[in-house]
Amino acid sequence: MQLLLPDECRALGTLIEKAMTTPGQYPLSLNGLVVGINQRSNRDPVVDFDEDRALHAVDGLRAKGLVRDVTFTGSRVEKFRHTAGEALELRAPELALLTELLLRGPQTVGELRGRASRMQVFDSLESVENVLATLSNRDAAKGALVRELPPLRGSRAPRWMQLLCPTLHPIEDETRSDVAAPSAKASAMRPQENLAENDRITALETRVAQLEVALKELKSALG
Repeated sequence: MQLLLPDECRALGTLIEKAMTTPGQYPLSLNGLVVGINQRSNRDPVVDFDEDRALHAVDGLRAKGLVRDVTFTGSRVEKFRHTAGEALELRAPELALLTELLLRGPQTVGELRGRASRMQVFDSLESVENVLATLSNRDAAKGALVRELPPLRGSRAPRWMQLLCPTLHPIEDETRSDVAAPSAKASAMRPQENLAENDRITALETRVAQLEVALKELKSALG
């Protein structure tokens, strides 16, 4: 298993996420990829890529067999699609959990089930645990893609991290507000309401991103 650079992880995670959540807008143009990488929801940390940085990450992924260029007849806009499923021999549920770990860092089984649901529905916590076990118990030739971490202080729930880039997110003394110190608003909301609010924000940001991509591609087509 080849290790990835941090920027490659963010680009790959974004491509997989968009393939699952907005298939009508996929494959992604370079501008669409930049918008997806830089979105503020479902990302930790939030980053600020420009096109050169995103293209450098794509070049690295292409060299590792994880991304391919896509061309459409009559279009001058280059687009990109991931090949992680084929290259890493992963099914959709496995891709969804791995992507969530790439984009947001170590998480508990419960967090993974709730957050990855925008990409793949998991019927129970046990189903998530089974997929994680599959990812962690791969044979030596393929290499494990996740591993279990001890709970944060004050919690009983173990967390899971991805192994494509083990240093991508800090795993000691994490101070992420959504795990260690939820805001008063989030604390006051029931879990279902919190997830609904996150889904609403994600949908709005996705729609804005799609409109920005369409506008830029229209300008490019018109010269």
